Amino acid sequence: MPISIDRFDDEPDDVLDLQEGTQPYRVLQFLARNDDQAFTQTEIHEATDIKRGSVGAVLSRLEDRGLVRHRGRYWAIAEDDRLASFAAQAGASSASTTDDYYGNE
Repeated sequence: MPISIDRFDDEPDDVLDLQEGTQPYRVLQFLARNDDQAFTQTEIHEATDIKRGSVGAVLSRLEDRGLVRHRGRYWAIAEDDRLASFAAQAGASSASTTDDYYGNE
């Protein structure tokens, strides 16, 4: 869907533009939910169900944008202001599936 040229010109460069359900979104969502750990590409593949051959390309593109970091074989979410709301959203959706709001029903 096209956007107006005014929106194109006015949108800040640092906007985190990720479509829900895409591979980059799924990788960031997984890493944000587990921001206290780092993972191998194989572990990310297994957790996100993204094809093994695609995980490396997704991580490289995310690293180019400063959204993930890696050391050796391990990858983790980056410390980036653009990710603050994304991480909060991922944490909230994770908590909502594990809370005991309904008790023992």
